[in-house]
Amino acid sequence: MTPRRPPEVGDEVEYAPGRLAVLTDIRKGVPYLRSPGITEWPVQDPTTLTVRRTRAERLAAGDFH
Repeated sequence: MTPRRPPEVGDEVEYAPGRLAVLTDIRKGVPYLRSPGITEWPVQDPTTLTVRRTRAERLAAGDFH
C-alpha cells in the first residue's frame, strides 16, 4: 500500500463525497480550495482531503488554458 501524500497546490481534491475542488493556496499551514462558481475557502481539517488528480496529471490532461 502506498502512503497517502498530502495534497499540494494545483492538485484536484475530493473534500466531501463526490465534491471536487482545486487546492489553490496553503497559508500558514491551512489549505484553501476553490470550485467553479464558489469563492475560495479554507479547509478546517486537511486530513479529509483526498487527491484525485495531481497538478502534473491535470497539466497532462490539458486542464490549464
